[in-house]
Amino acid sequence: MPTPIRILAVDVGTGTQDMLFFESGKTIENCFKMVMPSPTVIIAERIKQATERGQPLLLTGVTMGGGPCHWAARDHALAGFPVAVTPEAGRTFDDDLAMVEQMGFEIIGEGDAARRAANPALVCIELQDFHASAIIGALRAFDVDPRVDALAIAAFDHGAAPPGISDRRFRFDFIEETVRKNPTPSAFAYAAEHTPADLTRLRAIATSANRYIELSGSAPGIPLLLMDTGSAAVLGSLEDPLVRGQRNSILCNIGNFHTLAFHLDEGRIVGIFEHHTGEIERGQLEDMLVKLARGTITNEEVFDTSGHGALILERPFDYKSHGFPFLAVTGPRREMLRGSSLQPYEATPHGDMMLAGCFGLLRALAEHEVGMAPLIEPSLLGK
Repeated sequence: MPTPIRILAVDVGTGTQDMLFFESGKTIENCFKMVMPSPTVIIAERIKQATERGQPLLLTGVTMGGGPCHWAARDHALAGFPVAVTPEAGRTFDDDLAMVEQMGFEIIGEGDAARRAANPALVCIELQDFHASAIIGALRAFDVDPRVDALAIAAFDHGAAPPGISDRRFRFDFIEETVRKNPTPSAFAYAAEHTPADLTRLRAIATSANRYIELSGSAPGIPLLLMDTGSAAVLGSLEDPLVRGQRNSILCNIGNFHTLAFHLDEGRIVGIFEHHTGEIERGQLEDMLVKLARGTITNEEVFDTSGHGALILERPFDYKSHGFPFLAVTGPRREMLRGSSLQPYEATPHGDMMLAGCFGLLRALAEHEVGMAPLIEPSLLGK
């Protein structure tokens, strides 16, 4: 019998962080799971409490996802209370630190931050997307040994756009380059050491993940996989047998902040678009999905409506003759398409839509670490 393996898969979203503690030999349903507030939500609440008390802030740590924590820190400064931030943490708010200073934040060095942290009047908050000690503490609280044989973590990364370049355009240019090289959802997964340099958020997560390996007693040098969260959810939806069995399909993940849709033909991406969920209504989304199926959606129409972009690699067959592709939907905002004439199917891989990203991470890890595949795939396939 092969030695069982243990894998921690974490999908870091804007609203929640979803965790699966996978153990080979177990059915997926019996593996331990957690759906907890996302790091940006947790930090935003801590900042709001400091604002209510009128306390100055000191933000250290690494680059992480913005959104709620960004808005909370901005509001703290607008309320007239000091915000000091180290350079790495400051890039959470903008890749250009000059822009961070324009928000009213003070950029300080790590040494200065260490000295100021001794001041009890300051509220010191460490920014990070992957809180190793908190996760280890949660597992140990339920007598779960946190040691693992691999880590797989997903998050959304705009990439470090150069000054003057739209981060939306920079993000989609990267997506286009990736898809043209390898038109599969798993192309957006990387071994930590091969993560593109521009993906600064994912590279920062690797630093935090190494802390988990050390604190948990896991073996140094274990595999660490990093992935784009939308692509992880789309890949995870394919673990639903009904979705996996489709030759021609559109897979749409409607997240709290971002909506990503892939048009797949026998597993190959033939078209893709990405938009901001808050910038679109149901009718717009339905129209974009129809155009994606027809191969007529354009990059300009998505970008010009505050989205990231669109790409058609291959003009698909006429769906009016062959029927609209099978539409599978995941994500916490999937109700946007509920009852649509496009007849969406709400994918529930292993009975748990919220862990679709974690299942996608496991599938991507099996593809990257071929030695682990025989221990991962039987559980994914329910064998």
